[in-house]
Amino acid sequence: MAEKAYADQPTSDIEPLNPPHRLLMAPGPTNVDPRVLTAMSKPTVGQFDPYMFKAMGEVQKMLRTIFKTGNERTMVVDGTSRSAIEAAFVSVIAPGDPVLVCCAGRFGMLLKEIAERCDADVHVIERPWGEVFPIEQIEQAIVEVKPKLVATVQGDTSTTMCQPLEGLGDICHKHGALLYTDATASMVGNDLRVDEWGIDIATTGLQKCFGGPSGMAPITVSDRAAAVMEERKSIEAGVADSAQEIAVKRIRSNYFDLPQVFDYWGPRHLNHHTEATHMLYAAHEAARIIVSEGIDNIIERHRINGAAMSAAIEGMGLKLYGDQSHRMNDVIGVVIPEGVDDAAVRAQLLNDFSVEIASSFGPLKGTIWRIGVMGCNARKDAVLTCAAALGNVLERNGVAVDTGRGIDAALAIYESAERKDNQEN
Repeated sequence: MAEKAYADQPTSDIEPLNPPHRLLMAPGPTNVDPRVLTAMSKPTVGQFDPYMFKAMGEVQKMLRTIFKTGNERTMVVDGTSRSAIEAAFVSVIAPGDPVLVCCAGRFGMLLKEIAERCDADVHVIERPWGEVFPIEQIEQAIVEVKPKLVATVQGDTSTTMCQPLEGLGDICHKHGALLYTDATASMVGNDLRVDEWGIDIATTGLQKCFGGPSGMAPITVSDRAAAVMEERKSIEAGVADSAQEIAVKRIRSNYFDLPQVFDYWGPRHLNHHTEATHMLYAAHEAARIIVSEGIDNIIERHRINGAAMSAAIEGMGLKLYGDQSHRMNDVIGVVIPEGVDDAAVRAQLLNDFSVEIASSFGPLKGTIWRIGVMGCNARKDAVLTCAAALGNVLERNGVAVDTGRGIDAALAIYESAERKDNQEN
């Protein structure tokens, strides 16, 4: 019976993919830059082809510029942004290691769960969603816990907040801890200074401010963190040169074993997994676009467009969520007006204007909308289109907003930025 049911599944009427065009203004994924899509159509080469190694080396150089680091071990992990988080944790944390997690949103909770799955001795400090941690609170917890690793989220899209990190690396190192930062949604849209701030491991993804597709995760690892990982380094038996290269207490994942990944990306080019060729092309082109524009210029572009979106929201008469002095440049939280059907508004935006925004998670689900201004969508026409569409839908749902006033407020931000740019140039 099972075989007959399988054979009877209709397949002849399945049509080629033809997804709709959307303006993706949620907090990721964002629309992929057309230049990145073009790069992904280039011919496949083998994983040991000299051209592959050339492309890998160029990706590493560009990512060092973007991470603002000199770390040799700067590369990508094949997988979504979460893959780099898991690789970092499983490669640093041995069972029983004390880990301190700073949790003020959904993605702090994710770090806690991943650390628990590594069998770490997990300690959590918390702040209400919509707030950030004072550095002093983190330092006090470090003194009490004496962790091996301090795990932070720079930009938590669930709350739209950006955690200040300057000075935290020095505090961690003074107390013998490593500092990890999840910069999935914040990097490129907000300043991240890996070396200057003493961050030992930082990870991100392509699908947000990088303007690429989900599926590859940039990571940088300091020499200090790499030395900890090397303590459990073990080469896969099928490629090891000797039995001495096979450790007894290995990192508990083969795929996410970063020392093995380092060996593939390093001069040894030791076989690990098959490189995701076309995702590597995507990472290469996304990084090339960023370094061509200039990392600080792109951060400023995100700041201006995020400010314009915020001004439009407030100009309409809507309320922004959270402490705006700590808001991410690239994600804006909007308090949903009382009595408004969250899902209905988002559905109308999608169906009538092909514009996507998002709600949030946990205690903020149905309480705020999150608007992402990311990557190639951090631009004037995308911001104004999204704001105008949202205003129109709210008006049709009986909400008293002034859409025109909101658009004028956004335009004022752009005009001010243009005047400043003209004066400087």
